[in-house]
Amino acid sequence: MRPWAGAKQRATPYTLGMAPDERLSIAPGLDLPRSELEFLASRSGGPGGQHVNTSSTRVEVWWDIARSPTLSEEQRGRLLTRLGARLDGSGRLRLVSSTSRSQLRNREEVTERLVRVVAEALRVPKQRKRTKPSRAAREKRLESKRRRGATKRERRRRPDEE
Repeated sequence: MRPWAGAKQRATPYTLGMAPDERLSIAPGLDLPRSELEFLASRSGGPGGQHVNTSSTRVEVWWDIARSPTLSEEQRGRLLTRLGARLDGSGRLRLVSSTSRSQLRNREEVTERLVRVVAEALRVPKQRKRTKPSRAAREKRLESKRRRGATKRERRRRPDEE
């Protein structure tokens, strides 16, 4: 089923003036061919007056992560895990932009956002190195606890004060 089927507003699939052999540089070791991206243009709400009712300026981009031949299995696994909440049931990522009155600007914005989202999801987090507190830090913490305990002890009522 096509992603735009059944939508309230009629969306039209477009290549949107891009060469399919053009590649998006997402991360080191990953250049995504634009032929894997599916752009859809539909009518947008928001600013624009009557013009917005007649032109398709809202742009959606769909990318099938689950079936992308460009990704290695490690990259695919990382993307499916990290972007799981953003994917549909078949493993496709969908991003939308309708902030501008221009279809071209919305296409550029949604493409930039796709690059950012995917690059962030592919970033491998640094392994945390376990460290011990220094001897001075331990002593400082214990001394501060002793001082706090002494302050509380001073506040207690003594039996001879009653």
